Amino acid sequence: MATRIIPDGDKPSVAVEISLEKPIADYDIQQTDHPTSRHVDAVLVSQGFRDLVDDTRGVLLEILNEPEKSPEETEITDLDLTPAPPSPFEIAQLTGAICTGEDEVYRPGLWIVLEDRHAPPGKPLAPAVVDRVKRVAATLVERMDLA
Repeated sequence: MATRIIPDGDKPSVAVEISLEKPIADYDIQQTDHPTSRHVDAVLVSQGFRDLVDDTRGVLLEILNEPEKSPEETEITDLDLTPAPPSPFEIAQLTGAICTGEDEVYRPGLWIVLEDRHAPPGKPLAPAVVDRVKRVAATLVERMDLA
């Protein structure tokens, strides 16, 4: 699974590109490698791919709103009834993408743009925030079984 994280240099947002490199039977995506970008267009407009985008949005919202656990936390912890603060991230865009592979093939993929609502406008995201986005993307790929 090829996942690229592309932070914007002049605003508090980051793009995430997730290339689909294996068939996903649950969404009727049988073939991922295509010789031209035109062939990928047919996948991006299919009902199965639209369902994938819809499901991805729901899972991504869950991930973004989960409190991030520190590395020393375990599954068995003290009960904390304090509600987690809302995620600073907003999904600015979630759509299909035509991804180019290193092997000169074209693949369908997901293009996600996240904006940090709490960051100052006109400034790039802090490295720690970009690292959080990397963890969010990895969790998304795992939960959606895209790898």
